[in-house]
Amino acid sequence: MKSNIIGQPWLLLWAIMLMAACTPPVEVDVLITGGWVLDGSHSPARRLDVGVTGERISYVGVPGERKVIGKAVVDIDGLYLAPGFIDPHTHVERELSDPKQKSNLRYLRQGVTTVFAGNDGSSPMPVKRKLDEWDRNGIGTNAALLVGHGSVRRVVMGMEAKEADAQALKEMEKLVHKSMEEGAFGISTGLFYAPGSFATMEEVIALSKVVSAHDGIYDTHMRDEGSYNIGLMNAVKETIAIGEKAGVKVHISHIKCLGTDVWDKSPEVIKLVEDAKKRGVHVTANQYPYLASRTSLKAALVPRWAEDGGYEKMVERFDDPGLRDTLVAGITENLRKRGGPESLIFSDAVDETMNGKSLGDIAKKWEMDLPETTMQVLRQDGGIKVISFNMKESDLERFMQQPWVMTGSDGGAGHPRQFGTFPRKMHQYVEVEKVIDLPFMVHSSSGLTAETFGVKERGFVKEGYYADLIVFDPEKVKDIATFERPYEEAQGMDYVWVNGELIINQGNYTGKLAGKALRK
Repeated sequence: MKSNIIGQPWLLLWAIMLMAACTPPVEVDVLITGGWVLDGSHSPARRLDVGVTGERISYVGVPGERKVIGKAVVDIDGLYLAPGFIDPHTHVERELSDPKQKSNLRYLRQGVTTVFAGNDGSSPMPVKRKLDEWDRNGIGTNAALLVGHGSVRRVVMGMEAKEADAQALKEMEKLVHKSMEEGAFGISTGLFYAPGSFATMEEVIALSKVVSAHDGIYDTHMRDEGSYNIGLMNAVKETIAIGEKAGVKVHISHIKCLGTDVWDKSPEVIKLVEDAKKRGVHVTANQYPYLASRTSLKAALVPRWAEDGGYEKMVERFDDPGLRDTLVAGITENLRKRGGPESLIFSDAVDETMNGKSLGDIAKKWEMDLPETTMQVLRQDGGIKVISFNMKESDLERFMQQPWVMTGSDGGAGHPRQFGTFPRKMHQYVEVEKVIDLPFMVHSSSGLTAETFGVKERGFVKEGYYADLIVFDPEKVKDIATFERPYEEAQGMDYVWVNGELIINQGNYTGKLAGKALRK
């Protein structure tokens, strides 16, 4: 009669112990034991020991399966261990080049160990110079770059509102090719913003073909997320068409239904994406868990034609009596779509007393109508930003539940998403609202992002992968930043390793700069 070890738990345990005793011990630099591991694949948490040697994960195994000897042992006592989160959409180029901010602690506190920059069509150029600078000076997280279509177009064509001719297109293709060879992971567009808004779909397809030849990704702030020009649905269709015609993976940044005109349209957007995926188009998206967006005042309210030629030309048009009625009508309509003057809150103002005030507040103070207030603010401060409350909870949650939507902060100054996106998603939508579960949240913040953007050997807890690891209690992870106090660091990350270096130890920052500039 054959013995059934599987049916005798004590025999199985004995067999495992015997095997462990007969197998040479595994030696690691750091043994992380006692925790529940979420490996980044959307699998349920498992009790596993994880070993780190140098920069890499050198061991993953069931406790007791092998004898593991660690030079250092970290007993995480029932906490969760996961791959470090990867943020596909940030605006941290300046912070990573600032000696006072290059630790990127605002992201480390969220469990983010890798960030992408160069989004929305705007990137440092040349790519190589910025990547080399980060490596030379040191950074706290890993960082990767996309080459910005708007930046490329600005180099070749300036801010002119015209189609690219054959020569201009050829020059742009060369710049994109060079950027990809220098390590960019793909191209980003900001088709809602000038000068990207002046580009035809054919121009974007041509440049995306260059990216596709390098196995890169097309990441887009679509031409419209609401009802400002071609409409949300047409913008999604344009994005999909670019993917089909260029043969490139497409990624919709900060997917949303922006403005009352398109609220409750998320099922239609999802259907467009799902239908495209059935045809073989690789479509994904990212999303931040807030109902307010952040953009420049001019992008939010000024008609795009008025930006032809740049800021100085725009201000000249403000003072042109022949254009005033058209400008006023355009600003008024865009203000309606944004939810009115009280829904636009100023941030990043040169005059800091304006920060936190609404457009309506300033109009009352200055005793001006809303369009004139808008133009006067821009005369004084062309770079001023606005926080705009323009989304609906049901759309946000519906997008969040899609298996092709990952977490992305779109982090910029003045909005709490830069300090709170990942903890907010875990706290509010996993622990409180239970819109998604914890393995889904971790996968959409790590493994899914790594696979989508081609980040090699990161995003999963696997032997041989880089040791970008986080340890936390999901019940204690929480965003602290608010719209009133947007610069408050998140709480709840007990341990964070970047490339095998312990960066956060029992909640305390160690001061190490272990990040790397990543190249495709």
